[in-house]
Amino acid sequence: MGRKRTTVILWCLLVAGGLYAQGNKQRATLLQKAVDQYLYERKTGLYIQTSDRNQNHNLHADLWGLCGLIQAANEMEKLYPGKSYMSPVVAAINQYYDPIPPAPGYASYVVKERREDRYYDDNQWIGIAYLDAYTRTGKKWYLEKGAEIYRFMMTGYDTVSGGGLYWKEGDKTTKNTCSNGPAILLALQLYDATHKKVYLDTARMLYNWVNRYLRGEDGVYWDALKPAENNRIDSAAYTYNTGTMLEANVKLYHITRNVQYLREAQHIAEGGYQRFFRQGRFHSSYWFNAVLLRGYEALYKADSNKKYINAMQEYADKVWWHDRDSSTQMLGNRPEKELLGQAGMIEIYARLAGI
Repeated sequence: MGRKRTTVILWCLLVAGGLYAQGNKQRATLLQKAVDQYLYERKTGLYIQTSDRNQNHNLHADLWGLCGLIQAANEMEKLYPGKSYMSPVVAAINQYYDPIPPAPGYASYVVKERREDRYYDDNQWIGIAYLDAYTRTGKKWYLEKGAEIYRFMMTGYDTVSGGGLYWKEGDKTTKNTCSNGPAILLALQLYDATHKKVYLDTARMLYNWVNRYLRGEDGVYWDALKPAENNRIDSAAYTYNTGTMLEANVKLYHITRNVQYLREAQHIAEGGYQRFFRQGRFHSSYWFNAVLLRGYEALYKADSNKKYINAMQEYADKVWWHDRDSSTQMLGNRPEKELLGQAGMIEIYARLAGI
């Protein structure tokens, strides 16, 4: 009886796992279709900020929404090989391209409508998605754009306050985890793709700086250092900052085979779990939590501990059950549904479907 019962339990677990994967895939697909229907303008090839145009401060979305959507599109192409989800997002992002000195990069708003600031983190998120796409497809254009974004982001580096990258171009008041964590990831991706030592050196330099100034003892990362305020630390904590540094440690472990990076990743993973996961939810925004999932997925592939993936699945289920507008299939507790939030949840469901 014991052996039969064990067999039945294992069979049930396998079936449940398959249903979860299928459910996540369906959710990602429904959200993707909703974005195309409610947040995309075919006439201009651009996206809008939220589903309520009267609430939007611009005609079209800030670049940040597309930073989330391009990664979501990459994950959708993993789920549906042969389908093209990235091309319309890439075409939209191209309309934010601003080639002005000191290096070409992407502005925070559509250049033909208004010239705006260029944020280093916005560019890095795009570069990360492009390098992921390069690894998946071998398309050289993605690698070239990733290298171009690297050159732009390094114009934001100086040795003030010990090093690190500023948050946005021309603003010397703040150096953030959100502009250094993804910079480390992009540099490591470029190293993986090219084996050029300069990229690994950059990654280690920025990694050491972030850990010196912005890491809490529990492995959760603070938001920013303020050079103009006697290096004051803004100790706000967000899931995405912990996520980038978690993933950076896993990548460094794979590159160097130094087990200390893996142990640090595990420490960060648990610290983030203890800080952010309460009552079945990660308490931050949808997209911030998508970036945290990137780190948890990377760690799961390294150590096979599914604790954090299971927590993210519980969170994703609650979001679907409680935050969904059944008429549009979009997610959020406000009447207007935001592009960045939908992109974050597309990515979460698509990643969970692939695990």
